[in-house]
Amino acid sequence: MEKGTTAGCAKIAALFDPGTFVETGAYMKRGDDLTGVVCGYGAVRGKLVYAFAQDSDRKKGAIDALQAEKIAKLYGMAQKNGAPVVGIFDSAGATVTDGASVLSAYGKLLKVVSDASGVIPQIAIINGICAGMAATVAAMFDVVITIKEKSELYVNAPFLAGKEIGTPDYTAENGLASINTESEDDAVATAVKLVSMLPSNCEEGVVIEDITDDINRTALVDGLCGKELITALADAGDFVELGASYAEEMITGIAIFGGVTCGVVANNAGKNGGVITCEGAKKAAKLISFCDSFSIPVITLVDSVGVATDAESEGAPLAAQLGKLAMAYATADTAKIGVVCGKAYGAAFTLMGSKALGADMVLALPTSEISVMAPASAVAFLWNDKITEEVTRADLIEKWTNECASPEAAAADGSIDDVVAPTELRQRICAAVYMLMMKNSGTPLRKHCNLPL
Repeated sequence: MEKGTTAGCAKIAALFDPGTFVETGAYMKRGDDLTGVVCGYGAVRGKLVYAFAQDSDRKKGAIDALQAEKIAKLYGMAQKNGAPVVGIFDSAGATVTDGASVLSAYGKLLKVVSDASGVIPQIAIINGICAGMAATVAAMFDVVITIKEKSELYVNAPFLAGKEIGTPDYTAENGLASINTESEDDAVATAVKLVSMLPSNCEEGVVIEDITDDINRTALVDGLCGKELITALADAGDFVELGASYAEEMITGIAIFGGVTCGVVANNAGKNGGVITCEGAKKAAKLISFCDSFSIPVITLVDSVGVATDAESEGAPLAAQLGKLAMAYATADTAKIGVVCGKAYGAAFTLMGSKALGADMVLALPTSEISVMAPASAVAFLWNDKITEEVTRADLIEKWTNECASPEAAAADGSIDDVVAPTELRQRICAAVYMLMMKNSGTPLRKHCNLPL
């Protein structure tokens, strides 16, 4: 089969701007056969990107030492030039007759992907079978895109597991797949969109695109929560959600605010009151870590009644996962902006990007409630003896909500920075993003202080 005519060549070429793809290592052979992977580089919306595509027309994309070497060379170029990598996975497995050398080949792939993690963005498209150690390689990418009715992503074959696993729906629900697309074209379009939104490398800094929306427009956010709230606030309502089918009580993704690429973490109050579960904490921590790696500002929209209270969560263990979320926020030195949009009860206020965990700015809507516990619980614990024939429980709950749980009370002690009208929220978020664009968490460099007279 001639160079440039295989399925792998067609798949990889579809990713790039027309006429820009250049194949590398095109004539690398094992005996008389070309390797089962196509590698190269080109422009994606004008941005340099490297990519590889396992080729089902060449040895069914089987992984061997030569394929690993070819991909490793591609990664070497990508890291030296600070450009993203897109990997298209479609392989029948390993060349098992190679023995230990194929095991080392997997190790080489794991090593290059690990070395690139946090240095350049890595996006995986599962365009067929991705099994065994190849699934582990793909799982290490920053974003994993699957295709309905086509992708198969698993370590152990379904017949060994005794149930249907590895399907696009299965991997979306367990969080392995970040985005589950309808078709191959949709998967490629999603990868292209993400590449254009994200920085090319960890040193590029904040990505600023052409502003397609009025920064000062009034966003109608009253009564909105979750994804609806995010799209109302983001430029042109554009939001790329990651992990939509996993831990639905927590929403994560990438959006543009005032032309600046931002990560978004939001409680989904429409799902069990936005309670923070083990899965939700892991999901949020993963996005925060990713954003911090590439200096992408993180916007947190808080609307949660607290943390999970069931025994199953405690056994996960819940404490460790909540600790992971706290550490993700506390150690991230990228710009962090929080907005309390609804309820923020107990640990939910603390854990969801509070100032105590290092947020640069925290705003709140006038109708938000910030309290150590739900007002009804607070009255039951602390004010139960105040209930009389004249003063009802409902009266006390209203009093607690208006006085002890008000955003003004939180602002008074410095727990939040400002109480913002809903109509001004988009403007204030964009202003905060701009203000923090040049944030430097390190000690400012200077020769010495300037002495007074």
